[in-house]
This record gives sequence, C-alpha cells and structure tokens, in this order.
Amino acid sequence: MSELQLGKLESAHGISPVFMQRAAVIAVLSFVFFVAMMIAFSIRQNLGYFLLATAFLLVQLLTLFGWLMQRRAEFRIYENGFTYKKQSCQWNEIESMAVKTESGLVGGGKTGCEIRKTNGEKIVLNESLHGIDKIRQRISAETEKRSV
Repeated sequence: MSELQLGKLESAHGISPVFMQRAAVIAVLSFVFFVAMMIAFSIRQNLGYFLLATAFLLVQLLTLFGWLMQRRAEFRIYENGFTYKKQSCQWNEIESMAVKTESGLVGGGKTGCEIRKTNGEKIVLNESLHGIDKIRQRISAETEKRSV
C-alpha cells in the first residue's frame, strides 16, 4: 500500500529517547572496558584479558547493530492509516487492538500493543516507541469511529 493512499502524514514516532540513551550508555561502557582489557592484556600478556576484551567488543557491536535496526522502526500516522516498519494499515482494516502489560522484577511493568487486522495479520508495538500512549489512543479513537 502506498503512502498516497494513506493520505497526509500527521505524526512520526521513532525510538524512545530512553532506549536510545540506554543503548548509548551500554555502547560507551563496553568500549571503555574493551580498551581497559586490551591495555591489561598488553601489560600482563594473559589470555583472559584478551577474551574479556573480545566479549566487551561483541557487546558493543551487538548494541550498535540493535540500535541501528531499531532506528528504522518508525511508526507513522497518516490521515487514513499508519505504517510501521514494512507494514501498512488503513484504519478500516483494523479488527481489534489489545493492550498487553507484562510485569517485571526490574523497572516495573512493560506495556505493549497488539493490533489485529481483518486479514489475520498482527502488528505488535512495544514500549520502545516514543509516544506509545498517544499511538494507542489514536488507534482506539479511529477504530471506535469506524465501528459506529
């Protein structure tokens, strides 16, 4: 479905700044520990330091890769629907929306949203999107409008 059919762009929601900050902190700390372990390896010539440095480098690379992949996950709201990643949906294609809350030991509960389309396809949104509450409100308002 083209963006022309969805109408004018109303808002775009990228990754939440909280999650970007977490990824940046993890990347910086893993790089610092990588450099420290390489220095310790060059001084002491112990294989354990090299293995630790390799592990910290892998953590940094995986964090940066995940951050780059999440940057593409932008939720765009249009007049007649929305797009998320490679999926697009018009308002009249939404069958139902379920809000999911998972309790966690650290950091409290995590909220998400599962959107079911009339063709059976599912679109799952998680809390990493900036403004997830506004997105849920807009989708529920549009589905209520269509059901009346």
